[in-house]
Amino acid sequence: MDASFQIAHCNWQENSEALSTVRRIVFIEEQNVPEALELDESDRLCHHVLVTDAHNKPIGTGRIGSDGRIGRMAVLKAYRGQGIGSALLAALLDYARQEHYADIYLHAQLSAIPFYEKHGFIVSGEEFMDAGIMHRNMIWMPGSQVIRE
Repeated sequence: MDASFQIAHCNWQENSEALSTVRRIVFIEEQNVPEALELDESDRLCHHVLVTDAHNKPIGTGRIGSDGRIGRMAVLKAYRGQGIGSALLAALLDYARQEHYADIYLHAQLSAIPFYEKHGFIVSGEEFMDAGIMHRNMIWMPGSQVIRE
């Protein structure tokens, strides 16, 4: 797989087809999230980041709301493990800093917690079910380190 990719900041109105393509594959097809839950009214209000490959094919996406909540982070299976998720998250965090968001948080699937911990997020609160998948709330605490026993 070619590891070259581009990251673009965008909005839903102009890029909904590319953004929804990635999310349909990852969330609706792979994880069986109902489409009505995945593609919601918040999309048009959020700031989005779109990752494309060297051929301009959409391969990753994420969004952040004005409340500082990061969500809908997705990378196509064939492109995982190449640093795309980290670059995507970094772009969202950079945007949040530029906009002076006081708090940045997300709801992480349990399997994704270690990924977010590596990027300065800490777990906050109990497990909860969202779209049939267990999640935990995580808060961004730059400089935090997770020590595992």
